[in-house]
Amino acid sequence: MRALVLERAGRPLTEMLLDRPKPSAGQVLLKVLTCGVCRTDLHIVDGELTHPKLPLVLGHEIVATVEEVGQGVEQFAAGDRVGVPWLGWTCGKCTYCRSGRENLCFQALFTGYTIDGGYAEYTVADERYCFPIPKQFSDLQAAPLLCAGLIGYRALRTAGEAERLGLYGFGAAAHIIAQVAAHQGRRVFAFTKPGDADGQAFARSLGAVWAGSSEESPPEHLDAAIIFAPVGALVPAALRVTVKGGRVVCAGIHMSEIPAFPYDLLWGERSIVSVANLTRQDGDEFFDVAHRAGVQTTVRPYRLGQANEALADLRSGALQGAAVLAVDESVRHQG
Repeated sequence: MRALVLERAGRPLTEMLLDRPKPSAGQVLLKVLTCGVCRTDLHIVDGELTHPKLPLVLGHEIVATVEEVGQGVEQFAAGDRVGVPWLGWTCGKCTYCRSGRENLCFQALFTGYTIDGGYAEYTVADERYCFPIPKQFSDLQAAPLLCAGLIGYRALRTAGEAERLGLYGFGAAAHIIAQVAAHQGRRVFAFTKPGDADGQAFARSLGAVWAGSSEESPPEHLDAAIIFAPVGALVPAALRVTVKGGRVVCAGIHMSEIPAFPYDLLWGERSIVSVANLTRQDGDEFFDVAHRAGVQTTVRPYRLGQANEALADLRSGALQGAAVLAVDESVRHQG
């Protein structure tokens, strides 16, 4: 099978021919249709996430059809369409797993990081960590839901009942969660990099009541803010425009250093909290919510062999919405 392989951090991916994997007990062999290109992939390529399996097939926003099932598989059959997220396996026995917090499992394995992912024509996955995908989402549209959507949804829940919600960094996750938040009756205030008039217009088109630069103050103080951009300086910026009792949610897996800030920005029972990974319950809930909210993802398709180009476009901020690899050429022109 064709695959794009990371051999060493800091280097472009290399296209290779690899042996097609075989499913072990409890696993499914998947024919990859599409795979989203996530900012986490950039953090791995750039060496900011420091313990990947190498060599590695990246990709954890996988939409695929089941080609073959391993021994004991009961949930899926050949021909089923499934989605594969970042969380690929947990021990099921530790304190976190037993208390409904499998996202914090000490032994967890992650798709496209510690196990091979979807920048390839085929991959294998534990059937327990695959999701059926609602039919309303095409293969291209579904891919960003599997990380940008899931992590965004977990961050949105963590933000509580905030009616005035700030979203810092209007990329793949924010463009999905803005739609969910608007459906829930929240008012979204979108913050983009300075000078990004197109990004601000994009945010308004998805329901934001205000959009401006991350250096600006919104017209009203926020009840909560979610920071999707991996920029630590946005933490005190968000605290500065958040009401007493408000919450700032850091939704990325990696963030630059948070600068020192005066205590009075935090005082007044404001809080800062991070979101880590996801749980299978998040997936079950989110796909139902996304279906009811009528979420429409904006995607730019790339061929499998264009993975390095997609990563470069994501790094440069040249995207609105999400980059998606159309691994199966038949899906490149889907709506």
